[in-house]
Amino acid sequence: MKGFLLTLSVLLAFTRENNGKPNVVRLPRYPSVYVGDDVSLKCSGTSEPITWKFNGEKLPHHDSLMALTMVTPANNGKYNCESNGEESEAHNLVVLELEPYAQLSLPPGGAVIARGEARVLTLQVDEELDKWKCFSFRDNAGFVIHIMPDGTNVGRVYADLENAQRATFWCKEANSSHRSNVVTLMMTDRMVMLEPATPVLKEQALTLRCAVWGGAKVEQAKFYKNNTIIHTARNDIYTIPSATESHNGQYKCHAVYRFSHISREAAEKKDESDPQQIKVIDGPPAASLATKHETELECSCAACKADCSTYQWHHTDISKTRKRLDKADKTIRINEQGSYTCRANCGNGFSRFSNAHNYKAGEPGGGGSVVVILVAMIVFLGLIFIVMAVIIRRRHRNRTTGRIKDDGRKDKSGGDYEQIGLGNKAIYHTLAEASGQEKAEGGYEALKKTDDEKAVYHTLGAVEEPGQAQGQGGYEALQNVKAQVYQTLSSESGKPEGEAEGGYEQLPQKDVTVEENPYEELKADKQKKEASQEKE
Repeated sequence: MKGFLLTLSVLLAFTRENNGKPNVVRLPRYPSVYVGDDVSLKCSGTSEPITWKFNGEKLPHHDSLMALTMVTPANNGKYNCESNGEESEAHNLVVLELEPYAQLSLPPGGAVIARGEARVLTLQVDEELDKWKCFSFRDNAGFVIHIMPDGTNVGRVYADLENAQRATFWCKEANSSHRSNVVTLMMTDRMVMLEPATPVLKEQALTLRCAVWGGAKVEQAKFYKNNTIIHTARNDIYTIPSATESHNGQYKCHAVYRFSHISREAAEKKDESDPQQIKVIDGPPAASLATKHETELECSCAACKADCSTYQWHHTDISKTRKRLDKADKTIRINEQGSYTCRANCGNGFSRFSNAHNYKAGEPGGGGSVVVILVAMIVFLGLIFIVMAVIIRRRHRNRTTGRIKDDGRKDKSGGDYEQIGLGNKAIYHTLAEASGQEKAEGGYEALKKTDDEKAVYHTLGAVEEPGQAQGQGGYEALQNVKAQVYQTLSSESGKPEGEAEGGYEQLPQKDVTVEENPYEELKADKQKKEASQEKE
């Protein structure tokens, strides 16, 4: 019912007669017109042909409906229409070089759609959505569109063309002059479409894509400007790095493609897109955001007019939810993680949004100093623990190996012996072989100290009883051991072989079980050797 009433009011405006005098009506009836909007001027109350004038100069247009696409301040001025010798009063068009309050955006895929398709637009506002309504203007009629909420301040708008060739979509807050920007969709019956068809801002990249309906693979694309080829590519993309007014014109593309994703033997096809008017505009001035001091941000707009004296601040958290902050000053302090942007408030419109400042928890001034201190403390404590562990380990090693006594012997209460590695100053077990040396009790020579006072000696005291522990010196007789490495004093023949300087070679490691006291066997071998020497 609401859509019918709106359509009826528009038709009444079209057909309203002013005593037979033509009248210029602007459609849609936006509260204000912003740069980049699409506007239509209708000459009502008369019949065609129509003569249009702009600031007194005749225009080459003779239909009752004149479309002005992507308007800029260059379109500002007075418009008249004339029919049957009657001329209308002037309609003054004012295009604000600013942005509207809310943002209505297209999804990827551009503004050109195939017949029967649609686009889902995204509406972003700063407050509750329940105050907002969206509209469509197509075929000289207006329609109300339902908003599907997608959060507290984000909504989705289903936009289709029905059978219209072109439609304009926009949204407005009830009982307010706040509205969104305009999105225009165009329909094509061709397989090939040129994307995008939206206004392009000056000095920004302009990327054109020659797309094929159904996802066909483009093997070659040719791009035309005003029917002159300007680029040939083996893919479907053509990019102008920095657009200027010199790039304004009518563009189209020609594609060679195959539906190879459906069949490898797909036939080669060729087609071209509908022509589209590309317009590069200056657009509203852009705000600039700078970091003034750690967590203090400053917003400015050098190209804005003097009446842009306050600012809007927006914060987008890590969940991608944007909200407007209750701040209007030029500078703010931040303490919450996320992305921050700003724009100048000019009363009847806004500047473009500034560059974004991403703030992460842990940066200086935002709790980062505390984190740094905690990390430093953890590292310091870790170093202390490491030093303590080294000290304790060394003390444990000293307790295990024992201390060196003045007589070169080490006290051990048990019968286990540590393995001592051989260094430059080796440790030797020797027998009293040389003549003139005093033999210790039990037939074994006491170990001698080497030049290295740090050498460690293992001595064997007198064996009082075979197979019994030694009573003096604190050493036990060796016990049965298995799977250890032994140093022996004789070869298999009973004679020392392979003797190194002051010692004997080490037998290969293998499992050995000693059933008897090894010192008894050594003693017997020694006695045999002495007896042999006496006979000689």
